[in-house]
Amino acid sequence: MKIGMVLSGGGIRGIAHLGVLMALEEKGIKISLISGTSAGAIAGALYANGVEPYDALKIFQENNLLKFIRPAFNKPALLNFESASKLLKAYIPHDSFEKLKIPLIITSTDFMEGKLVYFSTGDLIRKVLASSCIPGVFSPIEIEGKWYVDGGVLNNFPIEPLVDTCDFIIGSSCNHLPVVKQFKNMKQVIERAAILSVNHDMEEKRKWVDVMVEPFGLGETSIFDIKKAEEIYWRAHEDALSQIKNIQEKIDTNKKVSS
Repeated sequence: MKIGMVLSGGGIRGIAHLGVLMALEEKGIKISLISGTSAGAIAGALYANGVEPYDALKIFQENNLLKFIRPAFNKPALLNFESASKLLKAYIPHDSFEKLKIPLIITSTDFMEGKLVYFSTGDLIRKVLASSCIPGVFSPIEIEGKWYVDGGVLNNFPIEPLVDTCDFIIGSSCNHLPVVKQFKNMKQVIERAAILSVNHDMEEKRKWVDVMVEPFGLGETSIFDIKKAEEIYWRAHEDALSQIKNIQEKIDTNKKVSS
């Protein structure tokens, strides 16, 4: 059976995907294909190359990705994200989709033509960074003469490549927003609006997912709050473990139907 995994974008909240992957690994559920965007592309690339989930968490905690980011002089953004390639290169030295242990598909937004692009072949690291390049914060990344930004701009939950190729799909989303009665400040208003925007088509996409892991209220965490990385990881791990029985039963049912 071919099991697909879709990983949403969400900044530092993407650490949640690692907790989910650890829970699945602990229970012997093997992923055949990963589709991710933004933070999901980074987590997916590391896992697809054989980096254990908890080790990946430590990479982010000990190195702090923000330390690798430099000011973007004479560019249309505040920061240059390309300098973070050094960190990824240390754990994915071959820099190739084809040499990953698990096939990976990532999304990015062609900022020049305003369209979604899927990457799954060739050089890997620049495409992962492009998928994570938040417009206005990070300068667009050039790939073969075109400029790319965060895949979440157009598709923050890229399940489409898995629908016709996988027998069973597990979704990991790190952007759940609870109902609120009041707003504390303008920052909260802006961040909530941004998450509502990327979540706009989630109800439709849930129809394609066999099991969704989506920790309650995680969308309230700031996308840059690295101090909450450990908490995010274990919350997602616990949430995934609570659904393992359901996942295993559905996989077994699918196997029987397929045979």
